Amino acid sequence: MTGPRPGPGELGFLDGAHVFVTGAGVSGRAAARALIALGARVSVVDANQSAAVAGLEVAVLTPEQALGRLGEVALVVTSPGWRPDAPLLTRASELGVPVWGDVELAWRMDRLGWFGAPRRWLAVTGTNGKTTTTTMLDSILRAAGLASAACGNIGLPVLDALAAEPRAEVLAVELSSFQLHWAPSVHPEAGVVLNIAEDHLDWHGGMDAYAAAKARVLTGRVGAVGLDDPVAAGLAAQSPAETTVGFRLGEPAPGELGVVGDELVDRAFGDGGGAGDSRSAAPVVLARVDQVHPGGPPGLLDALAAALLARSIGVPAQAVAAGLDAHEVGPHRSALVVTVDGVGYVDDSKATNPHAARASILAHPRVVWLAGGLLKGASVDELVAEIGPRLAGAVLIGRDRGEIAAAMSRHAPEVPVVEVFTRDDASVGTGQGSSRVLDAGSDADQVMLAAVASARELAHPGDTVLLAPAAASLDMFADYGHRGRSFAHAALQVTADS
Repeated sequence: MTGPRPGPGELGFLDGAHVFVTGAGVSGRAAARALIALGARVSVVDANQSAAVAGLEVAVLTPEQALGRLGEVALVVTSPGWRPDAPLLTRASELGVPVWGDVELAWRMDRLGWFGAPRRWLAVTGTNGKTTTTTMLDSILRAAGLASAACGNIGLPVLDALAAEPRAEVLAVELSSFQLHWAPSVHPEAGVVLNIAEDHLDWHGGMDAYAAAKARVLTGRVGAVGLDDPVAAGLAAQSPAETTVGFRLGEPAPGELGVVGDELVDRAFGDGGGAGDSRSAAPVVLARVDQVHPGGPPGLLDALAAALLARSIGVPAQAVAAGLDAHEVGPHRSALVVTVDGVGYVDDSKATNPHAARASILAHPRVVWLAGGLLKGASVDELVAEIGPRLAGAVLIGRDRGEIAAAMSRHAPEVPVVEVFTRDDASVGTGQGSSRVLDAGSDADQVMLAAVASARELAHPGDTVLLAPAAASLDMFADYGHRGRSFAHAALQVTADS
C-alpha cells in the first residue's frame, strides 16, 4: 500500500477481528493480503486443505470446519465462484455476518484512501465481449498517456491492481455477474453493459437476478448499454446513472456512438470528450473500422463500448484510434490455428455460452461445429435453430453434449452429428437423428483429438472447423485456455500428414 495509513473509518472494525476468506484462488489470496494489512486475523476456507497460501499468515479451514466457527468472525469475504446458496454464506447471513466479495472490499478500501487517492473505475460487464472490451479500453487509455491497469475478472485482482507500483490512476475493470452480485457498494465513474443472454442461470437462480447483477455497473456518473441487444438496451430506462449513453452498429443518434460507413463515430461526448450535453454533441470520428482487432460485428461493438468509456473521461479521438490500432487480440478468441486443404481450424474456446457461440459461428459461411461442456442452465434450442443452415456437421463433447445433440435432432436433423465421450461418462450419448457415438477413452486431450479428427472427416474445402463450445470447460479441462490449447494441438496433429 502507498501513502500514509488512513484513519480506521468504516473498516476499523476489522482491526484485530477474525475474517473468513472463501477460496484460496487468485482473488482469495489478494483479499487475504489486504485484510492482513487492515489488521485482521484471516482464515482461508477451502475444501482443498493443501491450498496454496504460501507467505500468508492464515489458517486453512474446510467449509465444514468454518461453519462451526462462524460465530467468531466479523466478516466473510467470498471469492466470486462461491454460490449465494453455499451453506457457509447462507448461514453467515442468518447470523448477521456481512458477506462481501473481493471487489466490494477493494472498492471500500480505495474510497477510504488505503491505496492513496481514490482511482477512477471504468467498469465493463456483459455476457460476452468483456475481456476484449477491457483490453481495448486499457490500450486506449495507455495511448492517451494515462496510467491504467486492466483488472478484475480479466485475471489481475482489483486489490492487487490498487496495491501495485507504478500506480495506476485509472482502472479498466472487467466485472462478472458473480463479482457484481457480491459488490453492492461499487459505483464506477462509468460502466457499460455490453449484452445480456442466458448464462450462469444455475448460479443466479434465473434471468432476472442475472440481469440485475449486471445492471449494477450503471450506478455511477455515466452508464452505457449496447442498444443492439434488447435486454441490455432495456436497462437504459431504469439506469440510475447521471448520464446514460448507448452504442450500436448502425448510425448513431444524438447521445450514442455507432458506425457510419467505415468509421466509428461519437455523437455523445462532443469534440473534447467527457460528459456534456449529448443532445448537442457534434459527430466526432473516432477510428476506422479496419483499425479494430478483432473485426466483425462483435469486435466493432466491443470497440465502441471501450471508446465510449474512454471518451466519458475526456480521452481524445486520436487516442481512441491509436489504442484500437495497437490492440492485440487475446488467445482463444477466434484464433486461426491452421488452414489445410482449404479447411480452416479456428479456436474460439472463449465462446463459453450460446450467445458467444452464435456470434462466432455467424462469422463463417460454413462450419463444422465443435461444441459441448457445461451449459450452466442455458438452452441451445434457439441457437441451433438459427445456425442449423450454416452447419456442415457438429461434433459434441463434454457433460452436456446430449442436450446439444437433442436440440440438433429437433431443429437441424439433416446435419450429421458425432458425440465423442469418455469411458467414465455416466451416459454414452443420445445417438439421436443422424448422430453417431464415438468412445475416445478417458483423457480430455484424447477426446479432443478424436473430436477434431471427426470434424476433419465432415469438413470440405471452404469449411471452417470451429471450436465454439457454447459451454464452460471445467467438466473436462482445467479452463477454457486448456481446452483451446488442446484443440490447437489436435488440429496441428490431425492435419500434419496432409
